[in-house]
Amino acid sequence: MIAKMNETPAVDEITSSPVELPPAVAERVRAGEASFAETALRLGGKSDEEVRRMGAVDKADEQVESLFNRQHQTSNSPIHRAVWDQAVPIGDFEAEAPPTSLKAERVMRDSLQVVEQHLYQKTLHDDRRKIRAEVLNNLGHAGYWGLLVNKTYGGAGTSFSQFAPFLTKMAQFDPTIAGLASVHGCIGAVDPLQTFGTDDQKQRFLPRLASGERLSAFALTEPCAGSDLTALRTAAVKKGDTYFVTGEKLFITNVTPGRTIGLVCLIEGRPAVLIVDLPNEENDTFRLKQYGLYALKHAHNQGIMFNNFPVPAENLLDPRDGDGLSIAYHGLNRGRVALCANAAGTMRLMLANMIPWGRFRKTYGQAIETRELVQRRMGHLAGLIVACDALTQWTASLLDHGFRGEMECIIAKIFGSESQKEAAIELFMKTHGGRSFLHGHLFGDNVHEFLAPCIYEGEGEMLGMAFFKSLVKQHGRQFFEPIGMALAANGIKKPNMANPAHLWALRGPLMNYGRWFVGRSLHRAHYTLPSMPSRLHEHAEFAATWLQNSALEVSGTMRKFQLKLADRQCRMAELSGRVQWAVVILCTALHAARQQDEIVTEAADTICQELRRRITGGLPSDRYFKQVTALGQAVAEGHFPGLDETPQAELMMAYANR
Repeated sequence: MIAKMNETPAVDEITSSPVELPPAVAERVRAGEASFAETALRLGGKSDEEVRRMGAVDKADEQVESLFNRQHQTSNSPIHRAVWDQAVPIGDFEAEAPPTSLKAERVMRDSLQVVEQHLYQKTLHDDRRKIRAEVLNNLGHAGYWGLLVNKTYGGAGTSFSQFAPFLTKMAQFDPTIAGLASVHGCIGAVDPLQTFGTDDQKQRFLPRLASGERLSAFALTEPCAGSDLTALRTAAVKKGDTYFVTGEKLFITNVTPGRTIGLVCLIEGRPAVLIVDLPNEENDTFRLKQYGLYALKHAHNQGIMFNNFPVPAENLLDPRDGDGLSIAYHGLNRGRVALCANAAGTMRLMLANMIPWGRFRKTYGQAIETRELVQRRMGHLAGLIVACDALTQWTASLLDHGFRGEMECIIAKIFGSESQKEAAIELFMKTHGGRSFLHGHLFGDNVHEFLAPCIYEGEGEMLGMAFFKSLVKQHGRQFFEPIGMALAANGIKKPNMANPAHLWALRGPLMNYGRWFVGRSLHRAHYTLPSMPSRLHEHAEFAATWLQNSALEVSGTMRKFQLKLADRQCRMAELSGRVQWAVVILCTALHAARQQDEIVTEAADTICQELRRRITGGLPSDRYFKQVTALGQAVAEGHFPGLDETPQAELMMAYANR
């Protein structure tokens, strides 16, 4: 599984990269003034501009880390410890029961009733197929927009572990409305204000955001700044007590005149965040940019053009020794969990609409619900849903407990969005056949909505590399950074292990890494699993053992590519993916074991088998096909939690009476 895991690495394998630094930089290294990140980038052949931009991202990440207590930072996160520590912290992979709030429960119940009523009356959308203003106002009266706002400012003060599963229920009725709650409360103006706002800023903005008088958005993306947020161009210049903003934002969800946005812009060359009340009408300083967008068609997604747009200086958020990028990054993790929760609800909506069609549609005289392929699709979809439920509850619980949750939330986002994509194309569309493309069909009308989450909150493979970077950062600092710094500090351009001077210069770092490597090679995976069904126990055991053993493969990848690792995107993405799947297996098995529902256990078992095959390269067995099709048959008979609450669309072009 891990190539050459018991072979001690050759010294030249660790130190084979030629080292060449500009004299000025080399002097800064010797003086201890240049960071290892900067040194590594320069040694890797990056240009000054790349060094500057990538350094800005690293700095923002460090600033976000500093907002959390040490025990909740990335190096102490469940995944990091599962790979690098001597034991897997199994308890940290189990979600605790969320604290319940009667007020929040009432708001959630009333909000669901609002949407259900509008669905029944067919008044959810206006003439342009956008969510009607009346619906948004009704939800405001129910308290929907204030769920995540502190009670002090008129909200419900809902815990995130109570809020996230509720989004799943809302998505079963309407995924767009569920998504708008995340845009408003997670990545919109609410989270930045509650985390970074002053008392005065909170008093001025949060009550109106809680009531729904002002809905919010977060204006970050620009025509030249998406994944690369260092390319921001929108700038604000201060004159007296006012900032004047000029620039363009793109793909901003939930923005219309009269709303409140968190605006990321440059102030004196540094990213900053201003809370902005947009005027009720466009004017010479503020205009919206219209474009055709297939996704998010039921919400407002527009560009924003600013031309010396005035914003009171008192609306500037304090990033606490950081900058605007740290504020932007902070709220993204909540949005990633919300995306996974939305996916779990959206896939339930698909499944609920596959069942009546499978019962109605007949081929060769038999309903297709009796066919193995359709049963397998329903069974596999049930497994994807259970895994997303598990990730949603686990990551939301981590955030409530104060963890940064960067790696964990990235997994929730990637797995949730990729599962929804697979469900839509491979399971839902193929089951409905040509009717999938009819106007008015759930798939035909929403295919772009189902696919777009792969891009939201960070494109999946890009996030996978960010996950890998977070995973290796501490290990690199502990063992590889001292080697690189010793080479640079001693002016060694290409190490020669036959040269006693080179060996002497590297003696300390090499001995430290050698001790770690030998110790890890002899290490046996250690963890204590709770009482659970034998099938789930086997999956949890596989995942925990694999995560512990993966340390050698991850370290070996770092050792092989060294300073060129950042350019080996395909290798990072592949290895990152396997680590992610192992985490999903562990989380799903532990989650299902607590549900005490045989259908959930079966669904968890089948998806864990599938993910294990992805990791090991195995093929499905006849036993698996028998199990997943039996699960699909049970699902078709209505034995899956949550489906009875999910609306079903009318069958299109029914032929029974023809």
